[in-house]
Amino acid sequence: MNAEIRSVKTAAEIGFADLFAAVRESLPGGDKIGAVRRDAFDRFAAQGLPHSRTEAWRYTDLRRLLRDAKPLAPRSDAAARSVAREAGAVFAGLGLRRLLIVDGAFAPELSDLAGLEPGVVVRATFEALGADEMDLPLDMAGSDPIAALNTALAADGVLITVAPGVVVERPIHLVFVTTGGAPAATFTRSRLELGSGAVLTLVETHEGPDQSDYQVNVALQVDVGDRARLDHVKITGEGAAALHISTLEASTGAGASYRDFGFTIGGAVVRNQLFVKLAGEGAIADVHQGSLLAGRQHADTTLVVDHVAAGSQSREVFKAVVDDEARAVFQGRITVQPGAQQTDARMMARALLLSDEAVANCKPELEIFADDVQCGHGTTTGALDDQLKFYLMARGIPEKEAEALLIQAFVGEVIDAVARDDLREALTQAMLNWLEERD
Repeated sequence: MNAEIRSVKTAAEIGFADLFAAVRESLPGGDKIGAVRRDAFDRFAAQGLPHSRTEAWRYTDLRRLLRDAKPLAPRSDAAARSVAREAGAVFAGLGLRRLLIVDGAFAPELSDLAGLEPGVVVRATFEALGADEMDLPLDMAGSDPIAALNTALAADGVLITVAPGVVVERPIHLVFVTTGGAPAATFTRSRLELGSGAVLTLVETHEGPDQSDYQVNVALQVDVGDRARLDHVKITGEGAAALHISTLEASTGAGASYRDFGFTIGGAVVRNQLFVKLAGEGAIADVHQGSLLAGRQHADTTLVVDHVAAGSQSREVFKAVVDDEARAVFQGRITVQPGAQQTDARMMARALLLSDEAVANCKPELEIFADDVQCGHGTTTGALDDQLKFYLMARGIPEKEAEALLIQAFVGEVIDAVARDDLREALTQAMLNWLEERD
């Protein structure tokens, strides 16, 4: 007689099942979207939380790191909205157009919607889902169970549409803020559609209270039209006990340019997964990611760049500064499809370890199915250069200040990839703040 083998569900997996059963009837969307949600949750339930035997998650074992499933965050009250008004301070004074997503819900009354440029439309995801005017599935994330969980539970976010040929001079700032002190979870879905020849800078920040072990599962879908240009800057600055999981899917048309900069400076456990498809001929993608980690933080950046069309180019640079017992993870894969001849793709990952207990895992990969390409990848991990530090100290610079200068130079390479001067200065200041807290 054959014994039946059953997988043991964790408390978090059971909690998510209970949560979905309790809220699915109240989530926005008609029968079609409801069926999509049920299918997505069934896929999550069949796989369960990813763990160390899941290749794409081998360094971030959510079965171990995610102990329970938090209840959905309640709608924000007056006190929460007051807190939210102060969010996104890292870019204060830069004149960005702020769109606030508070405790998982778009807050138009707190957002700067006056005087939108002609051709720019902003809507709440909740509204589009309620009218059955939005598709929920995440295509490039494939069978990823956490992306499926977002599809099942996402209730709100922001939809931004930019008409062809429109140059948006004022950057749009998506401010995601968790306000409550009680443990809670948010699931948001946002989408950006950039028409042919349009130009936009999109800034995204995430933050919340240090005293709450809240959970964030956020997804952003980006469609960059032919010859359009998008600069995307994201700062993950969650509270000290928070879990943050982000999924980004970006697809580019012919001759399009997509530049992405990500900066992780907060959160207990962070997973930023990016899927970038260069679908049009001559498309360009630059993805630069940086992490500043201390204490027992765990930050995972997983990147997949898929070259589909001929003549495309991509550059990927990841840098991590890891102190104390923190852990930085970078997994990057460049895939060149059979039709993507004359692809030019380069990937580099570097980690700087500031203590004996710090850990960095770097795994770059290439999958090439075309023969007329230029592709390469590399990775280095090490400590501060003692000779350079001695050189600075020999000229009267104190040891801590010498270390700070070397760290600043190391991280500065990825910050320099940001096109706008004002955003670069704000990001540099955020790095300096982190260095001061370390000292």
